[in-house]
Amino acid sequence: MIVDRSMVNAFVPGAAVLSEHENALVSRRQRVLGPAYRLFYERPVHLVRGQGVWLYDEAGQAYLDVYNNVASLGHCHPKVVEAISRQAGLLATHTRYLHEDILAYAERLLATLPDSIGQMMFTCTGSEANDLALRIARGVTGGEGVIVTACAYHGVTGTVAAISPSLGEHVPLARTTRTVAAPDAYRTGEADVGAAFEADVRRAIADMRRHGIRPAALIADSVFSSDGIYPHPAGVLQGAAAAIREAGGLFIADEVQSGFGRTGENMWGFARHGVLPDLVTFGKPMGNGYPVAGLAANPQTLREFGERSRYFNTFGGNAVGIAAATAVLDVIEEEGLLENAHKTGAYFRERLEALAASCEAIGDVRQVGLFIGVEIVKDRTGREPDAALTTTIVNGLRERGVLISATGPRANVLKIRPPLNFETSHVDFFMERMSEVLSLQKT
Repeated sequence: MIVDRSMVNAFVPGAAVLSEHENALVSRRQRVLGPAYRLFYERPVHLVRGQGVWLYDEAGQAYLDVYNNVASLGHCHPKVVEAISRQAGLLATHTRYLHEDILAYAERLLATLPDSIGQMMFTCTGSEANDLALRIARGVTGGEGVIVTACAYHGVTGTVAAISPSLGEHVPLARTTRTVAAPDAYRTGEADVGAAFEADVRRAIADMRRHGIRPAALIADSVFSSDGIYPHPAGVLQGAAAAIREAGGLFIADEVQSGFGRTGENMWGFARHGVLPDLVTFGKPMGNGYPVAGLAANPQTLREFGERSRYFNTFGGNAVGIAAATAVLDVIEEEGLLENAHKTGAYFRERLEALAASCEAIGDVRQVGLFIGVEIVKDRTGREPDAALTTTIVNGLRERGVLISATGPRANVLKIRPPLNFETSHVDFFMERMSEVLSLQKT
């Protein structure tokens, strides 16, 4: 098997037989886009349209989307499409003019956050939001050091790529970055993973100080999605957040993947842990596909930053982006998507656990809301990761009209993250095809 070690579930030229048309598209893509881009799947999917939980290729083949967190309300949601179209025909400008919509949106979103979080700043992407959060943290604390989990992903700008170990060995971490293990109860067997996580953060702080580095921030995705998806136990971030604050740093909650109702219990993933962030960053699902993102902060933190710096982003917070983001909040509320994520996610876990009872390859099912990780192993006793089987499952599902991906440092965790309007009938569709793929491995 040919494997691209730089990305889980990457297409590798020459690893699969493609049609003449597919080969031509791949060659054209490589010629004009260059070598740094990656495609998914052994046989890439050529998509031309999306609607709700479905994506369609040029031949009209439907694919159940069980992965995309960008269109978290479903593809081309009519309310969001209409809001973008209406505003684009009315006014599309930046934040250096007065406009009521950005104020109304900020007030509305802040109302979903803890009282201590009282102000917002806008960007276009989650990468920019995390970049800005680090700039603020370093400016306010006077420190440089940043603590992240060992396979974290926080974005693609130079600053956040340097705190994103999941980008691989050829994307160097900054000398001021320290990594700690994610709270993995499945593999470590720790009785108290929260205490272990806190201890690791304290060791990282001590190592920074030993090397003359002042801590600035701990940044964490509250479901540890790139590390293998570890949503449990709730509360695991409390001690670590306290430790970074004792050291003079800030706690940044990266809600790009876990926010906007994804966990089904709360609007924000960090809320499950009973912790108050100093900064909260938003991205992908904020505009259901339109590039709008940002951060929310403790006003005191922003006051200290703003006294010394000014901030402007030409497209961040533009009127069209705000219209899209406002429509997203409308839909989450009107369609009861938090409740649906909770209910459908629980049903999804039950179906997966029932399958695991008869399938030795499923070592663990980790779920919160509509965010699920399924650890694939060679056997349950040894828990040896099976990246090859994981790849086979992902690509077998793709051939049967279901799109998911994989994650984790061992490339052996199925990453299941469907739109928030996913229904139990869609879960049944997925499970039927998952069972087919696994049955083929037994023969």
